[in-house]
Amino acid sequence: MTTTRSADGAAPPAGAAALTGVMPVVPAAGEVLIGVAIAVPQPWAAELEGWRRRFGDPLGATVPAHVTLVPPTALPRADLPRVREHLARATAATHPFRIALDGTGTFRPVSPVVYVRLAAGSGECSALEERVRAGVLGTRRRFPFHPHVTVAQQLEDDVLDRACAQLSGFDASFDVAQVDLYELGADGRWRSAHTFRLGG
Repeated sequence: MTTTRSADGAAPPAGAAALTGVMPVVPAAGEVLIGVAIAVPQPWAAELEGWRRRFGDPLGATVPAHVTLVPPTALPRADLPRVREHLARATAATHPFRIALDGTGTFRPVSPVVYVRLAAGSGECSALEERVRAGVLGTRRRFPFHPHVTVAQQLEDDVLDRACAQLSGFDASFDVAQVDLYELGADGRWRSAHTFRLGG
């Protein structure tokens, strides 16, 4: 399970949740905050990120549109070579596939999240997630894996209702040929640090 902590063991700073989403995760000294995801390509990424900003979700400006495989996780920076080796093996064993996005869903009342649903590619994402969430990245899941693209979270119910309604007709489809290892920068933005091609 992802650990929530600061370098001195104190409670996370108030802004930590804004960096990582629903669960604040703060790396200790010598650690880095990483995530693994399938990036939504353009032009749909810009559209979904724009909607997220318009709904008032601050993560729309710092988190690229994506399907999460490994959520924000703190690990020792010295482990990054092992992580890259593991991801290279996991992605080499996975063939490219296609994702179709269609309409919206929500994790409420369990979690205040609205997302765009996967109409195709969910099974392939689940198989890929199982390969990735093993070994050095074998953290325990807080919730069952449910591939999706978040478009609004940690907002008032009326805003989440509006997000559900306004994106209910959204649809897009794209080929998935790679997975990205993301790192959280000092400026609070998530950026791809390494790309792994599916099928090697």
